[in-house]
Amino acid sequence: MNVLRNNSAFFFGLAVLALFGFSIGSFFGNYWVVVALNFAMWIALTQSWAMFSGLTGYISLGHVVFYGLGAYTVAISYKILPLWFSVPLGGLVAAVFALIISVPALRVRGPYFVILTFGISELVKFIVLNLETHFGKSSRLLFGAPSAETVLYAMIVLAVVASVMMQLVKVSTFGRGLLAIQGDEISAETVGIPIVRFKVIAFSIAAIIPGMVGGLMVLRSTYFEVLQIFNPLFSFTIVTMAIIGGSSDARGPIFGAAFLVFLSELLASSAPRLYMILLGGFLIFFVIFAPNGIVGVLRKSTKGRS
Repeated sequence: MNVLRNNSAFFFGLAVLALFGFSIGSFFGNYWVVVALNFAMWIALTQSWAMFSGLTGYISLGHVVFYGLGAYTVAISYKILPLWFSVPLGGLVAAVFALIISVPALRVRGPYFVILTFGISELVKFIVLNLETHFGKSSRLLFGAPSAETVLYAMIVLAVVASVMMQLVKVSTFGRGLLAIQGDEISAETVGIPIVRFKVIAFSIAAIIPGMVGGLMVLRSTYFEVLQIFNPLFSFTIVTMAIIGGSSDARGPIFGAAFLVFLSELLASSAPRLYMILLGGFLIFFVIFAPNGIVGVLRKSTKGRS
């Protein structure tokens, strides 16, 4: 109860945002449904990334592999299994995969972990590509998928679940253990924190949401194509949103997703070069001058006023 009371402002704001998202289909056109869907998707993906990388300091560039495995699970089980079963199954497959690779992958950290996660995502991408080629499939069409509004509602639920999970994990004993690992892994182990178990659990839990998001997005696009789904740009965008918004607080991924989705809608189609220039400029600014992202700037500003 204390946790709910201490974070009541965050949960209230999240509930208002979710209710607004649920009402978009009734009051606005299809364009805004798609924008809201993208916004909810990036919140869910960035929160799940922050749940592991934001708290432990292990920067992963392999989040797309969980997204892709979830999408592939739904694509190959489409019309065979019920959707209410295959989408969660996508999350489970991603979590099991994370559990399997976590033991060897989490032995390294720093730039080696970044490169390793990127390499694993590329490896899985080409394994799936070869599998599809072996079965004579260049792509899969998913006829009769749910409407964009239905996918939006499901995505909002995932974004809310991911945000609540991130906030609860952060304030829990488990979350404080992950933050201690980020501070100094050896010292954390010395004071009795089971660092291997904590890292494996966090890495596996963080894979569930992107697995389910991938399953929903392949329904939205009604199309599965390996190179498109396992596009490493997903991982880079997630990291960018986490850096701009702030990755050690559940509000950060929401701010980061809002910032980039708004900027993308404003410029990506009409002035793509200007969009990339601004994106690069903002990244440099936040890395050098505001490493804790928008949340850190707001926190400092609030402290300064008080």
